[in-house]
Amino acid sequence: MKKRAIISVFDKTGLVPFAKELSEKYGYEIVSTGSTAEELNRNNIKTTPVSEVTGVKEMLSGKVKTLHPSIHAGILADIQNAQEAKELEDNGIEAFQMVVVNLYPFEQTALETNDEQTLLDNIDIGGVALVRAAAKNHKNVTVVSNINQYDMVLKNLEENNGETTAFFRRGLALDAFETTSKYDAVIMKELSEDKEKYHPIFLSKEGDLRYGENPHQKAALYKPEQKTAEYEFLNGKELSYNNILDMAAALNIVSEFYDVNAVAVVKHNTPCGVALGKSINEAYLKAIDADPISAFGGIIAFTKPVDKDIAKHASAMFLEVLVAPDFEQEALEILKQKKNLRLIKLITPLRLYKTLVQKEIKVTPFGTLIQDIDAKELDKDTFKVVSKKKPTAEMIEDMVFAWKVCKHVKSNAIVIAKDFKTLAICGGQTSRVDAMETALNRACDGAKEAVAASDGFFPAIDNIQAAAQCRIAGLIQPGGSIKDKEVIAAADKYDMVMITTGIRHFRH
Repeated sequence: MKKRAIISVFDKTGLVPFAKELSEKYGYEIVSTGSTAEELNRNNIKTTPVSEVTGVKEMLSGKVKTLHPSIHAGILADIQNAQEAKELEDNGIEAFQMVVVNLYPFEQTALETNDEQTLLDNIDIGGVALVRAAAKNHKNVTVVSNINQYDMVLKNLEENNGETTAFFRRGLALDAFETTSKYDAVIMKELSEDKEKYHPIFLSKEGDLRYGENPHQKAALYKPEQKTAEYEFLNGKELSYNNILDMAAALNIVSEFYDVNAVAVVKHNTPCGVALGKSINEAYLKAIDADPISAFGGIIAFTKPVDKDIAKHASAMFLEVLVAPDFEQEALEILKQKKNLRLIKLITPLRLYKTLVQKEIKVTPFGTLIQDIDAKELDKDTFKVVSKKKPTAEMIEDMVFAWKVCKHVKSNAIVIAKDFKTLAICGGQTSRVDAMETALNRACDGAKEAVAASDGFFPAIDNIQAAAQCRIAGLIQPGGSIKDKEVIAAADKYDMVMITTGIRHFRH
């Protein structure tokens, strides 16, 4: 039986060598349309015009070309079914064995214009119908819906004596259904008057994880269509569900300080030590010293390459993951002696890493919550010194450092810091004064002349009194409480600096 392929593509990248091999090596008759046929004929690849198959010229400025029984019956017919095969024969219709189609670029068009007529003009109708028909009949038809599939199709043909396998065709069919479902979802979203009414999310399974947060929970990693962080796995056991969460949390923190030497130690998705230093080694030692007990079994992120001195120190501890832009060769040799220690080289620059996630999603029994990520930076118009006592430049830098760390701590959150080093981090408390007192107890004598950051406003002066008892020098908080005047007056009473940011950083 003669083999036939219908080819109608918008993106003609790689088309000519693919079609040439189909025609010359595997003997396919190529049926084609419009500009696709012109491209193929220009490159000496013989095509049969669709109009010759249908007996009808293209209509409505090319909007109707392939929507015809002579095309769709040839794609949809189950040629293994005697009755359907006879129907084709009785109607003088020949079956197709391959459909090669990619769609009008609606999504790209939507990025360039919001003109509705232009958007409507770029909605593919015939192409979607061809793809879905071929995917439905993948038992008999190979559907090629993406230019990236050309090489794998040719390889499958070569390995199987000029035929594609049933397993391979099924995989291509699923890809095709994925393509058309995404296409329709984007159209629905872009044409809706309320752009937030629909929020299509497409995820592809990257792989199963050993388990989730606990061994009885099944888990897997899925990747979205948009760009994700690129990394290289250098050593250790595979990343677990909790490892990935903690690694992201640690990188989220150090990405706040991507252009300096910064280190964050995270445990159970909570920072336990964060520091900046004149060198990455200094930052590392300060971050570990901030809470060496909690650092046991932790995940550590770096803004700069890990050197041999860090490696010597880290190899003497039990750690789960080290993630950094790079590792010096001597450092790798030392760290790889610990076969279970996961070493991750982050390829994506941290300044870009900050931009990869735009939305946060939480699933509840009441529905799915979607919000913008908390990417709000300090604003010079709302950043105000509200106390009588004015801060030194060094104190302001410490307060901004503590504030940026506090953003990544569960509410209610308090971070105490001095000399670009966290002295105590307390989060997840139901009372802000409890968070303050717990953090102060952890900082102990280190709280003297240190600064404290709060993710939410102070609702009462008890927080100020607690800080004053431990001789905290400065407080940074959002402000906005109905008791702000009393709170500021208390700061003045105890000769403390107070800065309000006008920004709240709750994290549930």
